[in-house]
Amino acid sequence: MGFIILLLFIAVPVTEIAVFIQVGDIIGLWSTIAIVILTAIIGTALLRQQGISTLMRAQATLNEGKMPTTELFDGACLLVAGALLLTPGFVTDTVGFLLFTPPFRAILRHKAKDIVKNSAHVHMMGPDGQPFRPHPPHSSSPHEQSHDSTVIDGDFEEIQPNPDSPWSEKKD
Repeated sequence: MGFIILLLFIAVPVTEIAVFIQVGDIIGLWSTIAIVILTAIIGTALLRQQGISTLMRAQATLNEGKMPTTELFDGACLLVAGALLLTPGFVTDTVGFLLFTPPFRAILRHKAKDIVKNSAHVHMMGPDGQPFRPHPPHSSSPHEQSHDSTVIDGDFEEIQPNPDSPWSEKKD
């Protein structure tokens, strides 16, 4: 893994320099610089718009009582996209703009799920520190008691009924 990162730190700048030289030869120095600045401005605007949209979707998902995994993944992609678009270069801009497109993020999310499913080992622990099994195996011996380590924690608050409410009991 360290070798791949080292290779990226060498290959990306060298590739960007080569592309800068080629584009500069074709359209000129000032046009090349203008395009690099323009992509940074466009990237910032896209990051702001899609970032706020993703945050609002995450809040809505949390309000539904669900974990916003899709929104978290999209947010991470947008963070990387913004960093790539602020980095001067045409190759990094291309990857950054790809990360702003929802279909591309959906493909990456699907690939990431496959990688996690195939390589992850999940171990659940109960509150007593023992391995947790959602459905404990049935014991063959009637003397063995199954230990259910499921804990449900909750709070309650007494609410005084509203006498004007149609649901309250009327006393005559």
